[in-house]
Parts: sequence; C-alpha cells; structure tokens
Amino acid sequence: MPDPIRRLCIITADDFGLATAVNEAVERAYRSGVLTAASLMVGAPAAQDAAQRARAAPGLRVGLHLTLCDGQAVLPRRQIPDLVDADNRFHDNMVSAGWRFFARRRVRAQLAAEIRAQFAAFAGLGLPLEHLDAHKHFHLHPTVLALALDIGREFGLRAVRVPAEPGLTATRLLTPWLALMRARLRRAGLAFNDQLYGLAHSGGMDEARLLQVLAGLPPGVTEIYLHPATVSGAAIRASMSDYRHGDELRALLSPAVRSALSSGGVQLGGYADIVGFKAELARRAA
Repeated sequence: MPDPIRRLCIITADDFGLATAVNEAVERAYRSGVLTAASLMVGAPAAQDAAQRARAAPGLRVGLHLTLCDGQAVLPRRQIPDLVDADNRFHDNMVSAGWRFFARRRVRAQLAAEIRAQFAAFAGLGLPLEHLDAHKHFHLHPTVLALALDIGREFGLRAVRVPAEPGLTATRLLTPWLALMRARLRRAGLAFNDQLYGLAHSGGMDEARLLQVLAGLPPGVTEIYLHPATVSGAAIRASMSDYRHGDELRALLSPAVRSALSSGGVQLGGYADIVGFKAELARRAA
C-alpha cells in the first residue's frame, strides 16, 4: 500500500509575461514537464501573450507577480511620480523605496493606486487569480503587504506566497517580518505555503539543485520557484545576466525530476489545493 501523501508541492515559474521566451518555456514546462503554476507580471511586454497561453492551458495555476521594482509600472508616471523614473520604470533601490513606502503618506497613496491597477489589469486578462507574490519578494514589506491584502480582497485574493527558505541565512534574518506576514495572512483567512525553495539559488535551479531539494522535501506545503526561458541571461533582462534560464527549463522537463516527484509521495498542485490538503492531513491525524 503506498505511503499517504504528506507533501503538497507547488512548482512555479516567476516572471511570466516578461518576454516571449519566458512564456514559451512556461507553456512547455507545464505541458511536458512538472510545472504547475506561474506568476504573471501584468505590466511586462509579453503579458498579453502570457495570458493567451494560460487561457489555452486551463490547468496552469496563474497568480499575480506584483512588480514594484526592476520593471515597468502599469499606471502612467503622472499618477505615480514618486514611484517611477522618466521611463515609467520603478526605482531599483528597494531600501530607499521601502523607507518611502513606510514614511510618506503621498507615496503610500501612489503605491496603493499602482497595486490596485495591477490587480485590475490581472482581472482584465480573464484568468482566475490563483495567488499573489511579488517580484524580488517585495510583498514582505509590511506596507506593501497590508495594501495588497486590503486591495486583493476586492479581487478575490485567496492565497499568498511566504518567501521563507529553510536553512537560509536571509530567512533567519527576516524572521520578525515573516512572522508578521504569517500572522496577517492567518487573520485574513488566506492560504500560504509552509516553506519555499529557490531563494538560495535564484536563477540556478538546475536539475541537480531541484533533485537535491526534492530528496529532502519536508512535510507540508512547499513552493519551488524557478525562472525558465528558452534563452538565458541578459537576453531576458540585464538584471538577470547570470541567470541560467535554459538550465532551469531543462530541470522542469527532466525525467529524473518527474520520477523523484512520483516516487516520493508528493501531490503536485497549486495554492488553491492548500486548504483541502491541510484538511485531509488533519483528518488523518485525528
């Protein structure tokens, strides 16, 4: 008799919509590999192409990849002058931006308007909203999280990524903020993952890394996120010059990875499966 399933694994591609090469990889990794979810950047150049591919693959779980740094805004600069530069790109200094989000009321109002615009843009794509996360995990910022939860409620938000990777020094340093995030999500009645993998080797989650993660996959809900694309590095974005997008795509298509998942008592799914999964665990434990 097979062991009962004690692990739910969500395998996500971030930056869906960033480029056609990313979208092609997401579609291929979903149809022929182990990918179960994608996080879509609604202000990115290939967002419409991403949405079209997602609508043709209804089993792919798609969430909003809220973008507030290293990317284009949805609103025009005249509405959010404190958030963007002359090219309507967000300022990339996250420390400075985070301080202004917290300390300046005018900036918070613009931030709320942009977050609302991104939720509305996602809704306009005609896709179910599976989850929320953020580019460079900026939703860990308490002000961003509070606004996203408040606004997201109006758009049917039900689940949020918690960016906590076991054993990672950065996770330990962020313990107070992660605890605050989890407490807020519980109060809001939102689902979230127990742990996350992909932070320590962002852009380098090749087959060996992925197999290593799966070999030690803890019980509960784990999200593993990657950045697959059919071309690599700076061809996708200058800030990703050292990312090995092609290696990550090959990992998602790997027969060895598929075998590790199928033989490990792992349920593949998305954030919408968390509530039912945890209820079944509780039922078996009773």
